[in-house]
Amino acid sequence: MQYRSYGKSGTQISALGFGCMRLPEIEENGIWRVDEEAATVLLRKAAALGVNYFDTGYYYCHRNSEAAVGKALKPIRETVLLSTKLPMGEVKDAGDYRRWLEHSLRELDTGYVDYYHFWALDRKSFEEKVLGLGLLREARRAKEEGLIRHISFSFHDDAAVIRDIIDKGELFETMLVQYNLLDRSNEEMIGYAASKGLGVAAMGPVGGGRLAAPTGLAARVSSLGALPTYELALKYVLGNPNISCALSGMQTQGMLERNAALASDPAPMSAAEWQRVGEAVEQLERFSDLYCTGCGYCQPCPAKIDIPKIFNCYTYHNVYELHAHAKEMYEEYRTKGGKTLVNCKNCRLCEQKCPQHIQVRRELARVEGVLERI
Repeated sequence: MQYRSYGKSGTQISALGFGCMRLPEIEENGIWRVDEEAATVLLRKAAALGVNYFDTGYYYCHRNSEAAVGKALKPIRETVLLSTKLPMGEVKDAGDYRRWLEHSLRELDTGYVDYYHFWALDRKSFEEKVLGLGLLREARRAKEEGLIRHISFSFHDDAAVIRDIIDKGELFETMLVQYNLLDRSNEEMIGYAASKGLGVAAMGPVGGGRLAAPTGLAARVSSLGALPTYELALKYVLGNPNISCALSGMQTQGMLERNAALASDPAPMSAAEWQRVGEAVEQLERFSDLYCTGCGYCQPCPAKIDIPKIFNCYTYHNVYELHAHAKEMYEEYRTKGGKTLVNCKNCRLCEQKCPQHIQVRRELARVEGVLERI
């Protein structure tokens, strides 16, 4: 296992982290519980392979993940780093910081959390709760008392917001953000965070499973040969020098062993190859026969059609050859009541606003037909 400096937190962190939101579960009479025997074997195997960073959270695994992780790792607690999160949606006043931290400490059965995250920050929760309620003061106090070792945040908003969070949240030592070969929107701000001394962990390095399929993408975008797509994806994330750790949810020993082997490579991807792969993926998008950039200028649609969403489903099918995932995305959109061309009011506002001059109605008809036939 390779280890990297985790920013100004001063810790050496394993290049592969264990995301504990997909631990094996059992459902009995509508009640879910973690399969503790299987989870314990998996988590301890990870530690034996050199993984030292385990990330959990209150909502994970039907709210059972923290307890399962704590129980599995208690015998080796001092050799691992535990990360969990403050559920921002539950925070109503400053005192909730301590209340939820103490809840996590009880669930994890530990005296301290190594990395305690403000969970899923966006501009609103950062300004109204972290700053507005003085939660950074609460975090500082908890750190001084030894209840947490490092102050962190995870993030789900437009990338530009990261700069404000880092600049105004001077106590932050690490951040956790979405980053993978198909979603590099946070890449610039990952570099900015690293320049400010923050350690950066990447969630979703294989796109939540989207890049797990063994397609021919690697041969199309790199000189690395016929790699499985998941391997190319993980190598790409670890090839970014500003990433300290790739956080992966692993449900089987096979997945764990495969990822651990990749994270043991001291040179997962050269700087030149990393640059080449990123540019090649952009070229794939550029030469797609439907050049929708997802800018959203066509939104809101008077008929409530999520045009970028539908076109994005097609991109996964046409450009990345992730056919099953494209079909699943489209069907999920439809199942949740998503509107399609049949609902169009023929106002053509989308076509008037599209900077790429896409004939939206015509393309929707074509794309929806393809997605329905996959």
